[in-house]
Amino acid sequence: MFGYIRTDTPYLYIKDDILYKAMYCGVCKGIAEVCGHKARMGLSYDTTFLSVVMHNIAGQDVEIEKSHCLTHCIRVRPMAAVDELTRKIGALNTALVYYKYTDDIMDGDRGRGKRLWFKKGFKRVKKLYPEIARIVQSNLASQETTEKAKVDSLDRAADATATMLAEFSDYALGEKANEYTRNLFYAVGKWIYLIDALDDYDKDKKKNAYNPFILAYGADCKEKLTCGEKAEEIRYVFHSLFFDIRENLSHIEFHFNRDLSDNILLRGLPAMTDKVLQGGCKGCKQDKKTKKENTN
Repeated sequence: MFGYIRTDTPYLYIKDDILYKAMYCGVCKGIAEVCGHKARMGLSYDTTFLSVVMHNIAGQDVEIEKSHCLTHCIRVRPMAAVDELTRKIGALNTALVYYKYTDDIMDGDRGRGKRLWFKKGFKRVKKLYPEIARIVQSNLASQETTEKAKVDSLDRAADATATMLAEFSDYALGEKANEYTRNLFYAVGKWIYLIDALDDYDKDKKKNAYNPFILAYGADCKEKLTCGEKAEEIRYVFHSLFFDIRENLSHIEFHFNRDLSDNILLRGLPAMTDKVLQGGCKGCKQDKKTKKENTN
């Protein structure tokens, strides 16, 4: 689930690149304040995106200060100061990482050692921000029910993750939340789930793990799915989400410069989608090579 929301760097202004990196450091510091230093190991670009967009929508100006940290201990660098919104986002990050490794353990993968890094941090989340823990736990439980039912609908499969992000946005934005912000974060949450499922297609196929794309289309591998007769249908799924994102963005008031937010939402998400769609799979490439050798 983590790491798919990125900036489209070639089209990113220098001022926004500096701000994005400062916000990344700010979320990292927020995680440390709420969940302890070990939990910083789980910092993701996805929650940096939440910090960028939610601060702008909430009208909370970000104070940038030059500081050191464990990673940048020699030279000072611009870092966003920690505020309450950053702490909430840091708590969400830790809860999601904890449950990610819990899910890995249930799937038979190695994850027990990694989860220990976030155990104390997650306990702090439940104590300090019980509503965040509830939002994550309840929606991941719904996700588990959907997966056990082997649902082959992309919309139904992605609903729990989308609802989780929408509910968190309502909680974090408070009075600034409205139907358009909720719909925006619902669409983004849905995109995160689906792009992760598509990217994991070959791995899930090999492990016989749940994946709505496999159940809905049954292609032998991701390359045959994204380059075959269903390719346009797959692209339409993501293009419809981009339309929802643009439509809701047009109704949301941004209190500060929105160049960085637009770069992530309107350019970064489509760019990452194209990257995953064009990834192919080693198995199919090997099949092509074998066929070519046999032909020769």
